[in-house]
Amino acid sequence: MISANQLRAARALLNIDQRQMAQLADLSVPTIQRMEASDGVIRGNVDSLMKLVSALDNAGIELISPDGQSLAGGRGVRLKEQVTKPTIKRPKSSSLRPLERAR
Repeated sequence: MISANQLRAARALLNIDQRQMAQLADLSVPTIQRMEASDGVIRGNVDSLMKLVSALDNAGIELISPDGQSLAGGRGVRLKEQVTKPTIKRPKSSSLRPLERAR
């Protein structure tokens, strides 16, 4: 499905950190950290993996499988031709503390 190396490479292509990846995939930061710390193919909750793969796809990342078209073979990632900047969910305004008024 997706390897830890592919996840790290995809984040690098998108120029986002683990926190932003977690927001894109609607997962927790510790979940993303565990996924990236995996050895080889990421194993975990199927729902979490599907959210991750879907978020990467929506952000313009194409996952290349070991048998996919590639000059050298092996797993990889690449940007799709039509890439739009990923939309990262922002916290709801009700969850933010009100700013203090200027004195």
